[in-house]
Amino acid sequence: MSIDRRQFLQACSALGLSGTLFPGALYATAVEGSVPGADGPALRPGNDGRVPVSITPEQVSSAAAIAGLDFSDDETEMIAENLTEALSGYETLRDVGLPNARRPALRFDPHIDGRAVPEKGENDGLDLAFDEGTRPERDEDLAFAGVATLASLLRAGEVTSVELTELYLSRLRRFDDKLNAVITYTEERAMEAARRADAEISGGNWLGPLHGIPYGAKDLLAVEGYPTTWGAEPYRNQVIDETATVIEKLDEAGAVCVAKLSLGALAWGDVWFDGTTRNPWNVEQGSSGSSAGPGAAVAAGCVPFAIGSETLGSIVSPSTRNGVTGLRPTFGAVSRHGAMALSWSMDKLGPMARSAVDCAIVYNAIRGKDDRDPTTVDAPFSFPASTNASDLSVGYVASAFEAEYDGVDADRETLERIKVAFPRVEPMEWPSTPPVGPILKMLEVEAAAAFDDLTRSGADDTMVRQERNAWPHVFRAARLVPAVEYIQMSRHRAELIRRTNDVMADFDVVVAPTYAGSTLGLTNLTGHPCVCLPNELAPVDEAPADSPRRQPRSITLIGGLYKEGAVLQVAAAVQEVTDTHLKRPPIA
Repeated sequence: MSIDRRQFLQACSALGLSGTLFPGALYATAVEGSVPGADGPALRPGNDGRVPVSITPEQVSSAAAIAGLDFSDDETEMIAENLTEALSGYETLRDVGLPNARRPALRFDPHIDGRAVPEKGENDGLDLAFDEGTRPERDEDLAFAGVATLASLLRAGEVTSVELTELYLSRLRRFDDKLNAVITYTEERAMEAARRADAEISGGNWLGPLHGIPYGAKDLLAVEGYPTTWGAEPYRNQVIDETATVIEKLDEAGAVCVAKLSLGALAWGDVWFDGTTRNPWNVEQGSSGSSAGPGAAVAAGCVPFAIGSETLGSIVSPSTRNGVTGLRPTFGAVSRHGAMALSWSMDKLGPMARSAVDCAIVYNAIRGKDDRDPTTVDAPFSFPASTNASDLSVGYVASAFEAEYDGVDADRETLERIKVAFPRVEPMEWPSTPPVGPILKMLEVEAAAAFDDLTRSGADDTMVRQERNAWPHVFRAARLVPAVEYIQMSRHRAELIRRTNDVMADFDVVVAPTYAGSTLGLTNLTGHPCVCLPNELAPVDEAPADSPRRQPRSITLIGGLYKEGAVLQVAAAVQEVTDTHLKRPPIA
């Protein structure tokens, strides 16, 4: 007989496969004979007459063999009875339902090895000057000015927030036919905030360096009164009746949200329900993701900064592709309340901007404890870091720099610049065990749980990407990961955290190639912060020699837990003596 995918998922769901040892081998055995009228086990009402009411010892034996387990006949009989008893409980919980925002009772802690969150010092915050500024003659130069420069211009009265807001909205509309980076304009909200900022600044009430500065937000962040689509067709018309904490904090700082920017559907890639977001350095190429819109819009001078998110490379990858600077903060340093949940133990929010200084300004505004996100902490931050350059200890992943890969020469040159600026630079290596790859399966399992309803309803079929390496299929496969194995991954992750923290105890900052070696996966699992900064604009291989198209590349700086100030200081030191981050893409 032939059973389609939806019938298979219904069977797996009723059998509780997301929480047992059963792999996909039960597909053939559990569903066979369960069509109405056929001989077989009794049928459970309410499941289209296709799902057996009980699990048989034969099904247990088949699944156990795939799981590498061997039980006696008596053990198999008792397991079947236990699992059959559990079926009604699974169904009862599914009937109750859960919103995406509801977190598990367990929570991830990057200090699981017992290290304490550092206390704030007296130098907490920014130590930057914003007093002087002369307005550029051309609007294009104004559009590409950094946050610090715009703050000086606004405070000096050289430009108004309304002017900036209209400029960036105009540029978004001008270039979005090519970039496809905007999902929703928030113009009414933006103009109201800009007018308010101008009145406050002109009245002598300057709130700080983000006061009156326009920006864009990745469209997994809720903004009350506007759609929050998560980039996915099933949620195209979704409106969430709340505003994310990071947006609230930026509102309090006087910043102006002009648009909700694209993300790859449900935070993977650069393909969303309305097409592909493009790289302004080469519009024939996608902008990478999942913070696709933030990367493209910042690079093209359509916003001076944007808020992105990262679970496994979603700030780092589009920052690299689009040639912008991205900060992925320490896990728990920035509240995720009001953000789409993908992986409760790995999701992080952070700024993408022109420079490390700009990222520091934005991070200072959005960091901190939030009772609505129990993973958050009130950690210290100072920029420039209170530690002198001569006191900073910098490591570099020696084996990664010895490898051959695209961009290795630029990475080695950046490392040499760091060695000149910081006298204490030494080779190091990440722990070789436990292996990072298998532990990353935790992300897939958590994501499948976050979007369980999407999978079981069949609405995942409406998403644009349906290939193997796309969420719909990954959600389906992850439902069959045994619960015991998920816990074992978590235990290995705890050991990885301990070993990584032991290594990082000797360094404030570690320099690493962005993609060579295990750095990206390892540090997302451990919760360490990083800054990704552009360090090369390479020619595009297939383009003519005189083509303006370029392939941005980057290098990554990893900080110790809550050492955003140190890692941003090293990044800023590199950018003081280089200009890659100041270059403008041909689309601009």
